[in-house]
Amino acid sequence: MDSPSSAAHVSPSPSLRFKIPHLRWYICALLFFATTINYIDRQTIGVLKPHFLQPQLHWSESDYGWIINAFMVAYAIMMIVSGAAIDRLGTRVGYALAIAWWSIAAMAHALARGAFSFGVARFFLGAGEAGNFPAAIKTVAEWFPVKERALAIGLFNAGTNVGAMLTPPLAIWLALKWGWQMAFIATGAVGFIWLILWLMVYRLPGQHPRLTEDELRHIQSSDGEGATESGPKIPWRKILSYRQAWGFITAKFMTDPIWWFYVFWLPSYLQQARGFTAQDLAYFSWIPYLVADGGSVLGGWLSGHWIKCGWSVSRARKTTMVIFAFCMPAGVAAVFAPNAQLALALISIAMASHQAWSANVFTLASDMFPKRDLGSVVGLGGAAGAVGGVIIATVAGYVLQWFHTYVPLFIIASVMHPLAMGLVQVLIPKVKPVTEA
Repeated sequence: MDSPSSAAHVSPSPSLRFKIPHLRWYICALLFFATTINYIDRQTIGVLKPHFLQPQLHWSESDYGWIINAFMVAYAIMMIVSGAAIDRLGTRVGYALAIAWWSIAAMAHALARGAFSFGVARFFLGAGEAGNFPAAIKTVAEWFPVKERALAIGLFNAGTNVGAMLTPPLAIWLALKWGWQMAFIATGAVGFIWLILWLMVYRLPGQHPRLTEDELRHIQSSDGEGATESGPKIPWRKILSYRQAWGFITAKFMTDPIWWFYVFWLPSYLQQARGFTAQDLAYFSWIPYLVADGGSVLGGWLSGHWIKCGWSVSRARKTTMVIFAFCMPAGVAAVFAPNAQLALALISIAMASHQAWSANVFTLASDMFPKRDLGSVVGLGGAAGAVGGVIIATVAGYVLQWFHTYVPLFIIASVMHPLAMGLVQVLIPKVKPVTEA
């Protein structure tokens, strides 16, 4: 819940007294844009690495792996801290602090001159960006009933793909015109525009002057939700005693690294294995992210559709996850594809499948845990995913430096989701609130 200072009701000015139908979807749009900015800031380095940073700064592949590790280590640590902080501060203040921090860190990359200083900048970027998903998932739980949450998460999570899609043409254009430093400064500065809008617009549903009474009733329509909002917080030790928490954490640990691999190494793969120039990356590397956008929305819509058709939450979420987990092997087929076009198409399928999976994994947390504890739970899962990201970054750096092949990495990317689905079924036989466990 928001803190008293951030959540206190302020009498609206005359310009704020009119009501806005479907306000929750405008809130979702803000989450989408924040996530888009989040991914532009984190992916700029991967886009600039093959043709700008590595040639000029003489990084080895293992140097790049350690730079990415600095981000992932900070992300892992701060996922836990930021999740708990957002539960304490509330989404309005917590989200604002997170995006201000990571925007400054993104701009600070322009001051870096070597692998170490880039690693420092990446560490602070990871620390700030860790706040995005705990804050966004908690916001969805505050503003959406259960049957709409997967779709809302799928929609804002599509921002990851839009951000990754916009980054190649934007960052390369800025780097070609004004130098790589300006690419970091300009993209980092965008976060402050969002920050102003967020502070102007966001309040909790019960305190928002523009929310209609009908929509407030709709938001609060989930059975049993109201009672969980006012009780005591669940301590971390208690959270970690639930099998539901370990199912969520395991799913994140095993599958988040696959997305990290695609985000940070796809530009290098296309340049090294498929001969893409900087212009080719600007023209074509956004395609998998556009397709992944569709996967994110489709995955969220599909499980919500089945719930509306009368399926249980457990059956709807898990069936959707199974379908998309077993689409992931399209990735390994990409490395054996005879041409770049087919490889890009297969990678697009794999990335879309991951995003559909991810929308439902995130929603599992809100299905099982009270809203007041959701930031902490998502933070623990995100930390586990970041630890997995540290492992994949280290493995990728050394595999590429020693063996000069992407095949083992794409094999790993193809099998982790099906394996994770099996463990989720073992740990969470039925998706239900922890109070029923």
